[in-house]
Amino acid sequence: MPSAQVENYLKNIYKLQDLEGRVTTSVLSEKLQLSPPSVTEMIKKLADDGSVTYTPYKGVELTEEGRRKALRIIRRHRLWELFLVQVLRFEWDEIDEEAERLEHSTSERLEQRIDEILGYPDRDPHGDAIPTAEGLVSAPDHASLASVLPGSRVRVARVNDERAEVLQYMSKLGIGLGTEMTISERIDFDGSLRVDVGAKQEFISSKLAQYIFVEVLNIREKVPV
Repeated sequence: MPSAQVENYLKNIYKLQDLEGRVTTSVLSEKLQLSPPSVTEMIKKLADDGSVTYTPYKGVELTEEGRRKALRIIRRHRLWELFLVQVLRFEWDEIDEEAERLEHSTSERLEQRIDEILGYPDRDPHGDAIPTAEGLVSAPDHASLASVLPGSRVRVARVNDERAEVLQYMSKLGIGLGTEMTISERIDFDGSLRVDVGAKQEFISSKLAQYIFVEVLNIREKVPV
């Protein structure tokens, strides 16, 4: 099995499993944009390899060995993303595809050197945790911006990086990791938010708010989403 292909499967199974628990082949097929028969065939090979457990019609889960492999490739991806931003001055919406190519050809020695150069970081440019070399990963429980009550002061801690256009639009609004803002108003009609960002006031749609995860700086209750 091609190494890059295997790594992509394991990485995406890990991400989906982290969100949804057991991963179905149909969901994985949609995520990878591959046909269900192709995905099922690869899953069976990964099961034979000991990387996943697979139950037809129920789904797939990573084994401990599969999880270790997935976290190794996720670590390299996120280290490269941070290197591209901090050292090569890429924008945060430009780095995913570049890191995708680089992660598969990174030796352990190069990985260690990048980690050292960057100062042993624990977060990538989108706020996602960078797994340690030992396979440990922290998972802070940040609130979705869509769940925070008006009047709250928040700091952006993580952004869903699935769509580059979301990151581009956030940059236009002047919102990035570490940005502090106050939720001035929630519009009942559509759930959009009016926020104060520095001296500016911006409107954030309810859809965009679901891509942004924040640390609440003043204690307020959350509202259901």
